[in-house]
Amino acid sequence: MSTGDLEAALSKIRPHTTSSLPHQKAPANLLTALEATFKEQNAERTPAAYFAGLLTALESTVQKEREGNFALRDGDLLPAELYLLALVGPFVPPPVIRANLNTLLSLTTPLWTPLNSYPPPLRSQLSLYNAVLRALDRSQLEAQPIRQSFVTILQLCVDSRPKVRRRAADLVRDVLSSPPSPLMRHPYSERAGEWSVSALSEVNSLGSSKQKGKKNADDIVSAAIHLLAFLRPVLPYLPSTVLPTITTSLLTLPRLGNPYLSQSAYGVLSDLLSVPDDPDVPRNIDASTADLLQAILNAPPLKTDVTLLPSWVEVVGKTMLVYASTDPDACAVELGRVWKTVFPYLESPDAATRRETAAALARLAECISPALVDSALSNPISDKNALVQIVAQLTKALDTLSYARATSELLVVVSALITALRYRRNGRESPTAAEELLLPLLQKIGDMRVKKEFEYKEAADGVLRTAMAIIGPEVLLDALPLNLEPVDRAAGHEPRAFLLPLLVQTHPSPLRHFIQYFVPLTERMFDLQQKADAEGRAAEAKVWSVLVSQIWNGLPAYCFRTPDLRESLSPQFAQMLSQLLYSQPELRPPVLRALKVVVDSNAKGESTTNTDTEPDALSENEIAQNRVFLRAQSESWFAVLFNLFGSVGRDGQGIVGEVISTWASIANEKEMTKTCRKVVDMFKANLSKMSAPSSSNAHAHPTEEQRGVVAAMQDILVLLVPYLSQSGRVLKNRDNGVQKRAYKLLGKLVQADKVAVDAEDLFTKMDEAADDTLAAAKKDRLTFLKALLPYLPSNALHVIPSLIPEAVLGTKEPSEKARTAAYELIVAMGYKMKEGGVVKRHKLNGMDEDDITEASANLQEYFTMMAGGLAGATSHMISATVTAISRLVFEFKDDVSSEVHTEIFLTFLEYLKSANREIVKSTFGFVKLFIHTLPADLLRPHLKDLVPVLLGWVHDHKNHFKTKVQHIFERLIRRCGFDAVYACAGADEDGGKVLLNIKKRKDRAKRKKAQREDDDESADEKTPAGHAATGDAFEDVLYGSESESDESDDGRPAAPQLTAKKGKKGKDMGTRLRVDDDEPMDLLQGANTRITSARKSVRKPGADASKFKTDEGTGKMLIDTGDSEIEVDEDARLGGAAYRETLTSVDGFTRDQRGHVKFNKDTKKRRRDAEDAGENEDVDMVDAGAGTGTDKNRKLKRKSSVKIGQEFKAKRAGGDVKKGGVDPYAYLPLSQAAKGGRGKGGQKLSVTGRR
Repeated sequence: MSTGDLEAALSKIRPHTTSSLPHQKAPANLLTALEATFKEQNAERTPAAYFAGLLTALESTVQKEREGNFALRDGDLLPAELYLLALVGPFVPPPVIRANLNTLLSLTTPLWTPLNSYPPPLRSQLSLYNAVLRALDRSQLEAQPIRQSFVTILQLCVDSRPKVRRRAADLVRDVLSSPPSPLMRHPYSERAGEWSVSALSEVNSLGSSKQKGKKNADDIVSAAIHLLAFLRPVLPYLPSTVLPTITTSLLTLPRLGNPYLSQSAYGVLSDLLSVPDDPDVPRNIDASTADLLQAILNAPPLKTDVTLLPSWVEVVGKTMLVYASTDPDACAVELGRVWKTVFPYLESPDAATRRETAAALARLAECISPALVDSALSNPISDKNALVQIVAQLTKALDTLSYARATSELLVVVSALITALRYRRNGRESPTAAEELLLPLLQKIGDMRVKKEFEYKEAADGVLRTAMAIIGPEVLLDALPLNLEPVDRAAGHEPRAFLLPLLVQTHPSPLRHFIQYFVPLTERMFDLQQKADAEGRAAEAKVWSVLVSQIWNGLPAYCFRTPDLRESLSPQFAQMLSQLLYSQPELRPPVLRALKVVVDSNAKGESTTNTDTEPDALSENEIAQNRVFLRAQSESWFAVLFNLFGSVGRDGQGIVGEVISTWASIANEKEMTKTCRKVVDMFKANLSKMSAPSSSNAHAHPTEEQRGVVAAMQDILVLLVPYLSQSGRVLKNRDNGVQKRAYKLLGKLVQADKVAVDAEDLFTKMDEAADDTLAAAKKDRLTFLKALLPYLPSNALHVIPSLIPEAVLGTKEPSEKARTAAYELIVAMGYKMKEGGVVKRHKLNGMDEDDITEASANLQEYFTMMAGGLAGATSHMISATVTAISRLVFEFKDDVSSEVHTEIFLTFLEYLKSANREIVKSTFGFVKLFIHTLPADLLRPHLKDLVPVLLGWVHDHKNHFKTKVQHIFERLIRRCGFDAVYACAGADEDGGKVLLNIKKRKDRAKRKKAQREDDDESADEKTPAGHAATGDAFEDVLYGSESESDESDDGRPAAPQLTAKKGKKGKDMGTRLRVDDDEPMDLLQGANTRITSARKSVRKPGADASKFKTDEGTGKMLIDTGDSEIEVDEDARLGGAAYRETLTSVDGFTRDQRGHVKFNKDTKKRRRDAEDAGENEDVDMVDAGAGTGTDKNRKLKRKSSVKIGQEFKAKRAGGDVKKGGVDPYAYLPLSQAAKGGRGKGGQKLSVTGRR
């Protein structure tokens, strides 16, 4: 652990000096006092210093309290000292602990007894002893106080308090896993093993006692569970001599009748028998596996106990695996008995039990030895051989009704058995044991697979897939024919097309089988496809096409280390593959994969001589002969692949390029050089045709075909780049694609590191081609220059000054990738100069050749070279230089002296006074970086010069200068304090007001943030996120705002960006871009994360039916004709009709094509439309004093029409009551109806009651 981790841990304690909790306040006060002592004595705060100081304080406290009782409550001094010692202990060097061991033991060992009643300080003491015990050597571990303390710790491992128990168990595990050098096992492992045996024996004896009550039984079970939790991580470190006893005790724990305890016991055994993930963890179970197996088999749970059976079966399987690895012959003797014991559990109705039983039987299948296989092959009908009995039992179980529900598990066991029987008795020429013993069983499973009512097709496919990989399709398809042709179907045979997808995995069948069996089959299928197409049976033609594709997808598996490669890959077959590549695009991918696999599988040359584990492996001699054969065919395949590469599109060139690279890896160097020269000559010829103008048109551009040929040639050269000699005049070609590929080609050539590179000469040639570089190739050129830089000798660093102008100007490129490459080149040159070397000044461009002085290469010299750009003739160059130096300051801030930083800062301070805005903008970035990155002590002496200059730009709104300066001042105030910055404003009253405004805005933002955190309702609301980080630390510092508040200039919060209005209901808006508040949208990168197809759910038909009143008898909808006045929201009415009103109303207007306003004419039609729309209706005025606080006062009430007879309507009645119902009619004098709405101010009467 590092000192930084200790400081991080202590920093969490220091703020608690004012805590109201005593157990937090006491350690904080003690730490503060200790660090104050360090400061008075000018002592360094190292872990050893903290340890010594705390040990001294502990000694003083123990001596004072030894005579009476130790004060161990919260807030007392002794628990605080133990807490800090436990925190510091892991960081203390082991020699320091060993030197102070006697003092530490004399102070802490007497505390074990009084600490037992106080868990917090007890846990601290355990953590302290964890660090102490791991730091001691073997001789110190034998000391009596240490051994007694370890015994006490072991007793605490079964303590009733969970935290104490866990801390003690972790201590024992950590100590046993880190023995002192050079021991492989810790000296305390035997003591821990003896204690574990004793504890388990005590639990078992108490559990078997007849005089135990319920409470006592619960205590025993709890103690046993705690003991198992301790044993699980510790068992791998215990000596093997105690494991049989521990295992026997673990197997007796299920008798206590607690399900969780029983599962935990079997879980501990399972972990013990598993192969450890960490190879350094010792495996101590090997010596006692036989006894362990016997103990497990003698203690099986009940067959009806579905809780324990899975765990017990799993333990049996893992035990047999360990037994087979230690003594295969003895394990083979026990295999039959164990198989018969485990197999009947497949009848269990519990799915978990069947699943674990199948897994255990699969592990038992791995225990089959070659001797047992030889015996079964010699007498396959013998009933005494365990393997023969296993095969017979599996075959019978597939037809037995009691195993019907375990069919999928049986098929899993068959797959494991096939894998275990890949053994060949007489080498590769003889059949596998699976073929001789399991072929009838596979035929049975194949017949089950074709039945329509068979439910376990996936499990059967798993068996056939395993058989395909072990036995091979040549044998399997002979036993289970495909039956895909019409002749087979006519004979009544069921087709087995499900076998074709299984051909894609590697298998032992030779390539000859594919040529003799599948090639003629695909030809017949292709004829059937053509016939079906001609007769218009498109579906049938598609079926034949799919079958042909599935067959050819199996070709790569046939090519993987096939033993008959030299005979099968004949010129006739190679010609057929070439024709398929040219004429059958759908079969091109599998053929290309086959060509790649056939080279890769023979080029690696990793032969396996162990025929027991890999009986189908080729010998090293056979692989070498295959390589020679493939190397002889490489030239012919290059011609085919090059032609194919040029004919396919850009999308299909990737896999073709991979195959070309694969064949190039095994080709002869002489033949490869010849091939490369041919390609280069063809490339030069096509490049000349592309560059030379035609006689008819001197300004004609190259055709797309010419561009495609040149591009394909360049891509091929990229693939063959390790053998390429030179690039010629490609770098000066005026085509963007040619230049970009040329620089990529050079970059691959350098990175391949297979050719000698004269970096100095190459840099000189690059300098000559700099003026001809196109903008599109800048990024690739800068990337190549960076890749070439490590090859530059330390005595040729005079090349770097010639690269600086190009790299500096590259930081101003429009392309972000080009700018990034420029920054990387600038930094790489800085690291190159930092490594040291010599700069020969007489070789610099423009320098006196007679000057033979040399300069030492270092960062200061590099900064001097970069500063030359500040004297540039254009503001563009000066601005780029400022940005480049800023990048160097950020990268090498810790490697450059403070004098250099000060000189750079004072120089750039003058550029802040420049009248050129581009230069000032770059300088703002440097100032922001300087404030953010460098120490505040380096900045404070220059505040009096910096603040007045910045205040001069604070009122400039152009190019966001005001905002930039405000952000700089915010950073400045955070680093140096407001008082220091405000004092430098001097007599500038306006500047002082600006600084005060910034401070007020900052304080206001803090108050609002605190208020939002305190407010329960606002705490759940998501505030708008700030600017996202770019992923580049320099870019974040230079362009990130980090403003304390997002307020506008007038102090008000900035309004969030409004989202677009929704369209009409039911209108499908398609895919839209999600609008984020105040965040720019990048449409080139990451835009897919902002595309959403979600939209508001539209109203479904009939969704509002429940809101209407209906008649209970008829179900008809009832319309309420109440006389309540209709309230209309003015904002909704006016806002919804605002646009229509501007076009149609009397007061509206339109604009012509030039944007001039043209008011609408006051015509009679417009006035009539306005009256119909209710624009001139009277509005009831609401009394200001009545009903305040209600929403009705904020709404306008449109005057509704008055129905005839309204005044005769009773308030409580619904009409005239008559027999059988209500009379809906009302009677009134005709004179009243005749009054009508003749006057403009009169009421509008409605005879029909309609509005």
